[in-house]
Amino acid sequence: MNNTGAKKYFHLIIILGLLTAIGPFSIDMYLPAFPDIAKSLHTSVAQVMLSLSSFFIGISVGQLVYGPLLERFGRKKPMYTGLFIYLLASVGCAMATSVHALIIFRLLQAFGGCAGMVAARAIVRDIFEVKQNAKIFSTLMLVVAVSPIIAPTVGGYITAAFGWRYVFAILIIINLLILAGVYFLLPESRKPDPYFSLKPGAILSNFTGILKHPQFYTYTLTGAIAYAGLYAYISGSPYVFMELFKVNEKQYGWIFALISIGVIGSSQVNNLALRKYSSEQIIKAATCCQSIIGIILAAITFLGLNGLFITILLIFLFLCGQGFIFPNASALSLAPFGNTAGSASALMGAIQMGIGAGASALVSVLQNGTPLPMAGVMACCAITAFAVFCGGRKLIIHRAKTRAMAEEDMEMISTI
Repeated sequence: MNNTGAKKYFHLIIILGLLTAIGPFSIDMYLPAFPDIAKSLHTSVAQVMLSLSSFFIGISVGQLVYGPLLERFGRKKPMYTGLFIYLLASVGCAMATSVHALIIFRLLQAFGGCAGMVAARAIVRDIFEVKQNAKIFSTLMLVVAVSPIIAPTVGGYITAAFGWRYVFAILIIINLLILAGVYFLLPESRKPDPYFSLKPGAILSNFTGILKHPQFYTYTLTGAIAYAGLYAYISGSPYVFMELFKVNEKQYGWIFALISIGVIGSSQVNNLALRKYSSEQIIKAATCCQSIIGIILAAITFLGLNGLFITILLIFLFLCGQGFIFPNASALSLAPFGNTAGSASALMGAIQMGIGAGASALVSVLQNGTPLPMAGVMACCAITAFAVFCGGRKLIIHRAKTRAMAEEDMEMISTI
């Protein structure tokens, strides 16, 4: 690749990474502000946590809407619409006077921001070869994973210095920068398809066809359920660290950043691992290890042996698994789809965020004044993801053998 090509590739990865990171950044940056928001809006931290759950729901539903739009109108026009909705909703969040208003505006903010997340995954499938996708997703995770390092730290300092409303002012500025990058630097990777139907029946049929593909549902569910462990941590960590372990907003930001280094490091080690091992082998090893760590975390929490440092260490190791699971599961999920990459990306993201929202809400519902709800949900997510992967792989192999036998029979018949 020449210097010009490398420069274009670098710009492309940065813009796609920012589009993918807008959701995580919107989540992580306001986490240290939970106690401040609760005090300002005269409510509880548990009620403020519902604004996080509504954000997950907005991302989940929104991706199903944007998938067909990305097929019909190309990749960029729906992105502009979504980012504009995100802009208006962010203004609403900054001006919210009640927790109920904040919950609604966070829902709308997520609905707008998810357009870029869906489009980024589809663009990767549009531009790069299938065999490169896992490496590209790992590279995107490097950009995405920077957000949980920077966002909570910045959010903690902004909240301490100026108040929680200024967190959303920063998100507005970030959104404007992303809009400029999309307009000036991001190419249109797929032309509009005027023949792609937006009728509910056709859209439902398209989604159903994708869902029936064994490779899609196996790796999508594996990645989504494993990733839900991350959302359980995100939802529960403000209460666990700031309320139970009594760290302040700035300290929480640094703890969150430290733990996030595990995701960054493992996603880059994944690139090296792909030179020697297949994506399937990496996912199997990562989900197995994550399950073991999750069980240990839940066990010591149940027994009351969980100090601050051991909790940080185990969560760090647990989240290292995400850097191996997410890129490979995403690549394998989208691999069978070319012309419908936008819809497949949307469906994958909707499932991921829907399960994540469920895990987040479950931590809130099970809240009992201990870290056990967070640790227990994280462990259950890891164990379930490992079980889904093992069962799905057996089904994929069985169907492949059945199809091969059928093709052999047909070939024998044709020669008679």
